[in-house]
Amino acid sequence: MIERVAGSGLHSIKLDLGETSHYFITVRPQGGKESPDAWFARAVSPVQSLNASILGQDLFGTITANSSVPTVEPEWPVTRLRGTGNGNGLAGTQLQAVTGAGVRPIRLEGRTVGYVYDDGHSRCCRLGDVRAADTSLSREKQAQAVFESIERALEAAGLSFTDLVRTWFYLDDILAWYGDFNRVRTGFFAARRVFDRLVPASTGIGGGNAAGAALVANALAVRPLDRSIRKSAVASPLQCPALRYGSSFSRAVEISGSGWRQLLVSGTAAIHPDGKSAHPGNFEKQALLTLDVVKAILESRRMAWRDVTRAITYLKNGEDAPAFERMLANLNFPDLPMLVIENTICRDDLLFEIEVDAAAPGK
Repeated sequence: MIERVAGSGLHSIKLDLGETSHYFITVRPQGGKESPDAWFARAVSPVQSLNASILGQDLFGTITANSSVPTVEPEWPVTRLRGTGNGNGLAGTQLQAVTGAGVRPIRLEGRTVGYVYDDGHSRCCRLGDVRAADTSLSREKQAQAVFESIERALEAAGLSFTDLVRTWFYLDDILAWYGDFNRVRTGFFAARRVFDRLVPASTGIGGGNAAGAALVANALAVRPLDRSIRKSAVASPLQCPALRYGSSFSRAVEISGSGWRQLLVSGTAAIHPDGKSAHPGNFEKQALLTLDVVKAILESRRMAWRDVTRAITYLKNGEDAPAFERMLANLNFPDLPMLVIENTICRDDLLFEIEVDAAAPGK
């Protein structure tokens, strides 16, 4: 069963998966009138009232402005990222929570970086705000440290690096070193034999962070405990594999079992089947093509936009947001649980990127 509640800039989605219930919360600030603490409370209250365990949270805003930072210091990992939006420097927040499973914190270097839990059929671990402890290291060494920290955290959870199904990488000044990051990632994946198994879905996007690190990461790992749970990579019908042009991620990953299928679609942009950027400099054409690409991925797994449980749209230029809103209205899109953030895309000629999670019943 899936329950959806929307209103006043908040989307709350409850997904029952066997013995556990998962909550996906998306909150956008209301104009410029809402204080950061009130906004933060509105984001967490729907799940705290249910005694749910919050697994992690992403907070986008003007991180250098004191007015944009809630004074609350939660126990769960909060990835604080630069992503401009409306009102008080706040752009939005998303968080995930679970009930019906005992969660255990994962700590590295004195910080809680995630939680692990068993749902009866699989062991799951969500990591957040993973970054190098020494931010004076070179970008490449910080990236290596992040991958090593993810591996150590998963080992502490009783999992391995090859259990990863989804990653998010937020790179400060991404255009200056995205190629170097990809080389570090590919080398680490090769050493851990990731390419022999499931290559996780991923987002690699520009964005500074509150810690001043070159890179901060989130990750999700799932290990089936019985044969009822299956994990598989999902191809994009309208694009080539990202591996073909040197980016080590799957276009999407599907996790099926407990009567549900969850689809994790990677950050997706306007890229032709030959790997080249499409429609350079044309925001609307890039956005329309990207939406078509994601729609094709959803439909390939018997899903649609109405099945989306979480989404983030990244715009290189924030002034394109009204055009995007008009586009969604003209296309009769459902009211999605989506944040629209201004962040740099991984290629200088790309203006638009979107990532989505979706869920639907069935095997």
